[in-house]
Amino acid sequence: MAKGDRGAAARGREVAGEPAPDFVQLLTPDGERIERSVGADGVEYTVDFTDEEYRGLYRDLVVIRRLDAEATALQRQGELGIWASLLGQEAAQVGSGRALRSQDMAFPTYREHGVLYCRGIDPIMPLSLFRGVDQGAWDPVEFKVNMYTIVIGAQTLHATGYAMGIAKDGKVGGDDGEAVICYFGDGATSQGDVNEAFIWSSVFHAPIVFFCQNNQYAISEPIEKQTRIPLYRRADGFGFPGLRVDGNDVLATYAVTRAALDNARHGQGPTMIEAYTYRMGAHTTTDDPTRYRVASEVEEWQAKDPIARVRAFVEKQQIADADFLAEVDEQAKQEALHLRERVLAMPDPHPLTLFDHAYPNGSPVVDAQRERFAEYLDSFEGSAH
Repeated sequence: MAKGDRGAAARGREVAGEPAPDFVQLLTPDGERIERSVGADGVEYTVDFTDEEYRGLYRDLVVIRRLDAEATALQRQGELGIWASLLGQEAAQVGSGRALRSQDMAFPTYREHGVLYCRGIDPIMPLSLFRGVDQGAWDPVEFKVNMYTIVIGAQTLHATGYAMGIAKDGKVGGDDGEAVICYFGDGATSQGDVNEAFIWSSVFHAPIVFFCQNNQYAISEPIEKQTRIPLYRRADGFGFPGLRVDGNDVLATYAVTRAALDNARHGQGPTMIEAYTYRMGAHTTTDDPTRYRVASEVEEWQAKDPIARVRAFVEKQQIADADFLAEVDEQAKQEALHLRERVLAMPDPHPLTLFDHAYPNGSPVVDAQRERFAEYLDSFEGSAH
């Protein structure tokens, strides 16, 4: 459970002798628990988890990282066309994904594999997209997660429109109200679509949380090429609150996201969350990050690893023992092996299926195109091609 106290701005973090950070943090890189932390919005954040919930978060983080590593390996072996790794951003995704209530709707980019996992979507589904088997296999209505969006920032407008729609439908204003979360990266904040979404959501008081995973690089462009001020402060200019959270801290990410979503569902309008994190790997498997960043920078962020700090915490607090940690590692290994087997067993789709879902009720134009393409395919039969 996440808790907020708007009267606590002056109290700051409860760590003796430690200066207040510029982000909300509840778990240090060394695994030390901070009882409460005040954000730039003046709200005091904390969480109240059971031991089982702490273990569940650790399990999510470990399994998701292992599945992601398997997907990267599959791409390197020619089994996927491309892959966008989440390595280093597990806490931002698990924390925000677990903060969603069942009625909430998520709009991802193409990297939110951890959010999909938290929403109960089979890990094979995003891989079928990157293998070229389909255009995305999950049902957005069933899982309350929109399809992956490759066009940078476009999903912010989709999310804003959806949020305006649920407000017009009267689905906000109480504990059972609906809210929307929209994911994007630091580079996307330079896109016109994102700024337009900020304007519309602010003016129409849309029940939406803009969740920016600031992983420090827009492909090869560092954050200083995107902004001269912290990204969360851009919300001020659009008339809604923004705050920064330690995106490598799953507890703090959960706390701020749950609070922002609850504010939205109660009719308090949009919030921007900047999850300050780091992309440990490449932008995608077509990228070589060694060409634009130095090893010492990566090593510095490795010391802030999101999984290592949770493991240190559960061990220090005797929440998890060696048997549990080994069991989680084995589960992650087996799920990754199973994922690999399923990817390799995927059948190649027939080329004509490309036309199947262009229009829900068909189209004479598409039917004519299908017929011409079928003739083209038939022309290769019995030839040397």
